[in-house]
Amino acid sequence: MHAFAPLLDSLIYTRSRNAKLKLIGDYLKATPDPDRGWAIAALTGDLDLPAVKPAVIRALIEERVDPVLFRMSRDYVGDTAETIALLWPGADDGSGEPLSVGQVVDTLNSLSRSDAPAALAAMLDRMDAEERFALLKMATGALRIGVSARLAKTALAQAFGVAVEAVEEVWHAIRPPYAELFDWVEGRGPQPTSADVPVFRPFMLAHPLEDGIVDLADYAAEWKWDGIRVQLVHVGGTTRLYSRAGDDITGSFPDIAAAFRTPGVLDGELMVKGEAQGSALEEGAGAASFNALQQRLGRKIVSAKMLDEYPAFVRLYDILFDENDDLRALPWTDRRTRLESFAARLDPERFDVSVLIEAQDFAALEEIRAGARDAAIEGVMLKRRDSDYVAGRRTGLWYKWKRDPLTADCVMMYAQRGNGRRSSFYSDYTFGCWTEEGELLPVGKAYSGITDDELKWLDSFVRNHTVNRFGPVREVEKTLVLEVAFDSIHESKRHKSGVAMRFPRIHRIRTDKPAAEADTIAGIRKLVT
Repeated sequence: MHAFAPLLDSLIYTRSRNAKLKLIGDYLKATPDPDRGWAIAALTGDLDLPAVKPAVIRALIEERVDPVLFRMSRDYVGDTAETIALLWPGADDGSGEPLSVGQVVDTLNSLSRSDAPAALAAMLDRMDAEERFALLKMATGALRIGVSARLAKTALAQAFGVAVEAVEEVWHAIRPPYAELFDWVEGRGPQPTSADVPVFRPFMLAHPLEDGIVDLADYAAEWKWDGIRVQLVHVGGTTRLYSRAGDDITGSFPDIAAAFRTPGVLDGELMVKGEAQGSALEEGAGAASFNALQQRLGRKIVSAKMLDEYPAFVRLYDILFDENDDLRALPWTDRRTRLESFAARLDPERFDVSVLIEAQDFAALEEIRAGARDAAIEGVMLKRRDSDYVAGRRTGLWYKWKRDPLTADCVMMYAQRGNGRRSSFYSDYTFGCWTEEGELLPVGKAYSGITDDELKWLDSFVRNHTVNRFGPVREVEKTLVLEVAFDSIHESKRHKSGVAMRFPRIHRIRTDKPAAEADTIAGIRKLVT
């Protein structure tokens, strides 16, 4: 932990992407196995220590420190691990050998849930505050240090001079601490293979189309549906569903997994059947709102009732493999033909192919896109007809042309501290709109869209206008109007207002507008899709 702790500390306070890549790369080159393997597993979210839960850690600190003091300190600091690391009464006297990352993981993985608390406490007693912070973050899997899994893998690839796509290709076929991977990148072993293993391949992504114009002779247009992007993999008799981040979500959608039994790898949009999306189109309808899909996301156990009420299906966009044939190097037009042929072998109740938009020219497409909101669709995708399927975003190949966001003037109601480098600021804001009776009810929560200067201003507003506290949450005077941008709004039983925003973000701080003139729930309800 002696080297891993300073790495985490440096990453938290480093904003430059290139600087973060160098920090991680230098650590991986200087650290022996298996420590570096467990460290990269922690950075990518692939480290699982089931014996350690947040409740266990809170119980340990409350046995040693006044619980009221801990809760007050947690509210001030804004991060549980950092608070415990600073409050923990044990002190490292330097007499013992420092614990390695591998020792920590091996110990915690070998213990039962009943034995783990005592072992964890003994480790914390031997560490300084920086090491305790690293241990607690690693143990709970809640790093939140501004490092994505993709960035950590990129750092590994750059440090050892290999392609990040090659690393991603085999990542899910290797288990931490990734001995085979490090043997390969350091020249001691062969490149790992993903043959006969249902591994995740990085998605091809799109750049936003800002004010540009493309030639439809070179680009094909499809609707951009509002679900979640998934990759379907069937190989060696096993099916897996992966999210865009590479998370295995097969367990949440057993109906899709059971229906996909044809060897291959497909790219598509996972949605729930319904009529909310595409109802204004002549074809390509049959998708419920994202709110319906949310009922199934993240569930480890899916009941028969939920399978019946929220039947999932996948609208297919692309094909990467047809059985053992790797099609990624083919141009999009050829892959589209192979996709249509492949889809013909699948259950039409669970899979269909995204319809192409026929438009004479870009001006005509622009008119068609203008109807995306009426059809409750996110926008349009533009794909270069000769593009191969490459990981990540490549300029000029794919574009996403989303519909313009909606906006509403809302009143700030509550604020909470953020995480990571924002843990000292009130950066998460709950906002609401007025009922006809003059009551303010929440309609959403946002933490993005603001600059650092605006964040400091809002943090100051929260501190100076607090009227009540509920644990880590502050209620503020209902005087500040925030112009909130959002993609769509849906009916919601979980909110007292009855509505919830999709992708809300702070668009503008309206110090010029009285709170009484903010929007009403009745007004924004007219935008429900």
